[in-house]
Amino acid sequence: MVVLNKIYTRTGDAGETALGNGSRVAKHSPRVTAYGTVDEANATVGLARLHAEGALGARLSAIQNDLFDLGADLCTPDMELDHEREYPPLRMTAAQVTRLEAEIDEMNANLEPLRSFILPGGSALAAHLHLCRTVSRRAERLVVELATTESVNESALRYLNRLSDWFFVAGRIANNDGKDDVLWVPGANRD
Repeated sequence: MVVLNKIYTRTGDAGETALGNGSRVAKHSPRVTAYGTVDEANATVGLARLHAEGALGARLSAIQNDLFDLGADLCTPDMELDHEREYPPLRMTAAQVTRLEAEIDEMNANLEPLRSFILPGGSALAAHLHLCRTVSRRAERLVVELATTESVNESALRYLNRLSDWFFVAGRIANNDGKDDVLWVPGANRD
């Protein structure tokens, strides 16, 4: 359980922060940049939830919780040492990825196939979901980059990859099941 008695600690004043294993790294390190961007994605989901109701709102709430799990996973390096730790760190699981896939399939089942790319927008909820999509895609790129030099949980990478797809399909749902999607018209303004 997390206990936050004091919000500022002054321990980061020199530009370093503590990881989940207690080691200290620069605040601009690839690992901190990756989980910081996951946190940013979570904040965009909070904005989207302001416009969501019912099942979609509940699913966004679950995603926010997952994104905290993902941040906890990413802030604890050295996965190969997990079995030696007194308290194993929180790691993303294949079940979380599978849940997103099932939700994507369910949401996408009744949508008309796309014949054009979609411009981010339409309803307020769809616009926010597209913002969630782009920030989660950036987080994914940063985690992929991190994985080139450090160990990263495979389920964490898969989750982020599915998440941006989830936001795309949810954005279509938020646009009257795709009927109000704003479609790209190639070269529409060239003349």
